[in-house]
Amino acid sequence: MIQNLHHLHDDLRRLFQTPVSPFLGAALLALAVITLMAGGTHWGVFGGLRTLGDGINHLFGLNLLLGLPDAPFSPLHQPILISDVALIVGAMSAALIAGNHRLIRPPPMEYLSGAFGGILMGLGAAMAGGCTVGGFFTPLTFFSPSGWMMGIGLMAGAAIGIRLLLWAMEHLPWGKAPVPLGQNERWKTIAPRLGWTLLALTLSCGMILYRQKEAYGTLGLTLLVALFIGIILQRSRLCFSKAIREPFMTADGQHAKAVMLLLALVTPAAALLLQQGILTPYTVIPPRFWLGSLLGGICFGIGMVFAGGCATSTLWRLAEGNLKMLSTLFFFSWSGSVSHALLTHAGWNERRYDLDFLDAIPAITDLGYQAFLPDLTPGWGMTLAITYGMLLAWYLLVRDNERSERFTVF
Repeated sequence: MIQNLHHLHDDLRRLFQTPVSPFLGAALLALAVITLMAGGTHWGVFGGLRTLGDGINHLFGLNLLLGLPDAPFSPLHQPILISDVALIVGAMSAALIAGNHRLIRPPPMEYLSGAFGGILMGLGAAMAGGCTVGGFFTPLTFFSPSGWMMGIGLMAGAAIGIRLLLWAMEHLPWGKAPVPLGQNERWKTIAPRLGWTLLALTLSCGMILYRQKEAYGTLGLTLLVALFIGIILQRSRLCFSKAIREPFMTADGQHAKAVMLLLALVTPAAALLLQQGILTPYTVIPPRFWLGSLLGGICFGIGMVFAGGCATSTLWRLAEGNLKMLSTLFFFSWSGSVSHALLTHAGWNERRYDLDFLDAIPAITDLGYQAFLPDLTPGWGMTLAITYGMLLAWYLLVRDNERSERFTVF
């Protein structure tokens, strides 16, 4: 019996050690996103990090100056923050079980690079109404052109950021990275056990919350799915920042094509759920089309090049032990809170409603409005044609660049 349990443990651990392609990761992530949408909710990241930033500003005593609430919100009332934590735990569990977790200490200048990138990412996410998930991916799954507009901004920002980073690497002293920690034999023995323990505890919490459907059912579903997403992202290395950045750096379009596959798989399910009224688009789409989405995308694109990742990859790379991501996460969260507060104070986030605007009642701000394609086009047929047409155009652009390298720096 004990020997069989050892064999089961070895087989399960081998499952975590088996490489997963970004395309399989995209297919599994599509399943996770559709599960959230079928449960009447959606995937987000920046909202939770901004809440963390609000807490940081409370610690600094800046809450009154920035006009933040007197006390931070309870974590149980912040499902996106819970989702972020679950994503980290999922990625950390997968890395520990597979033996991939070690503390990677970057050169000193990398911490400054992460801080600079995080500040720009926070500003960009505040302007665009979300990061590469909430401002780019999720709006596209809800058929908002603000997602495509942020995508254009991300590409422009990445192109600018790569050139700025090259200049910084040539003119600034970066130093040498210390030896990673966590490579001794004792840690290799303890790490898998710690990973299984974290995974089991989080699964148990998620199931307990999910069973209390009336009070915490949606929160439980969010926690469980986010845990799965963390595992997927860590094992597949799927990264939105790579999807935007790598075609400009090395002409590698693998992650870009994986994100295209992800969108292509989620699109028909999202259309069905929206038509059935299970999802309400105007509660999710940020009022940022087109100015906020474009400008926010540019800022975020520059920032993610210096940070070394977007919001999701910052979380799962931190979970693996990359200490640069601590700097990125801290300044991303803090900057997101400050930027959102300043935009609100300036009146740019104030929502207005025009009963005669389009065929619905979208929110309008100084940074844009809630653009929903079925209300901007003759119907769902045209909406789907535009969506898949944009995906095809993106694919052809990336595929041509893989061959010609005309947009590539290196």
